[in-house]
Amino acid sequence: MALKDAFNHCEALVRAHDKDRFLAGLFAPPAERAHLYALYAFAGEIAQVREAAREPLPGELRLLWWRDALDGQREAAGNPVAAALLDTMAACALPKEALIGLIDAHAFDLYDEAMASLADLESHAGATAGTVFALAAKILGGDAAAGPARAAAAPAGIAQGLAQVLRTFPRDRARRNLYVPIDLLGQYGVTRAEIDAGRATPGLAAALAAISARARAAYDEFSVAATALPEETAPAFLTVALVPSWLDRLDGADPFTPVELPQWRRQWRLWRAARRWPASLTA
Repeated sequence: MALKDAFNHCEALVRAHDKDRFLAGLFAPPAERAHLYALYAFAGEIAQVREAAREPLPGELRLLWWRDALDGQREAAGNPVAAALLDTMAACALPKEALIGLIDAHAFDLYDEAMASLADLESHAGATAGTVFALAAKILGGDAAAGPARAAAAPAGIAQGLAQVLRTFPRDRARRNLYVPIDLLGQYGVTRAEIDAGRATPGLAAALAAISARARAAYDEFSVAATALPEETAPAFLTVALVPSWLDRLDGADPFTPVELPQWRRQWRLWRAARRWPASLTA
């Protein structure tokens, strides 16, 4: 497959499966946009390994394939996402170690283990969503953006990652993935048996509210850090602007029922964030 076709394939994947990142990417210059979509397509592939593999062993083998591909130990030409990502790594000087760290962080998703603590959950969010933000900012701003991007990527990843835990709680519970930390459940007297049985107890509501509060605090930290970001890196962080809307919609909702935010509202929020960056983050 020609390299141009590989990048087109990545764009199509992101457009189909990650509409928010696709729309945010449209605010980036066309040359960098292709590399953004290669990164996002890779991140999506890794995040979906649990769902695609269904069992830990095939999932681990798939993650191993990606590690080997990034190390040059696998022929990546036949995989359009891998081909586009390797070109992006070379063109944008993306550190291989950060991408392998992203792969390793998602290995947790393959098993039925519960997240031990809120600190562990924040670390996981930083290693997954936070890494993608930092790499996207490097694509757009180069090394000059490294310091401010790292400072913004950490709280951005926590805010988005924790909001995602609340959003996907019904799906994760069905797959027996438990990202709500054990220490929070213990603090509010919630047992895993109650969660497995679908019991929406006051204790569970309190534990989820604590996650929401931490996500809002991280969003506020990001809003401050965003003022130091080079303007050209803004498209890398636009999707963080959706966090308050998601949290508003999720707060008080039945945790076992999927909640959606209308696409038109998400598109409007992204457009507003791009046009009034970074002032719109606190408006």
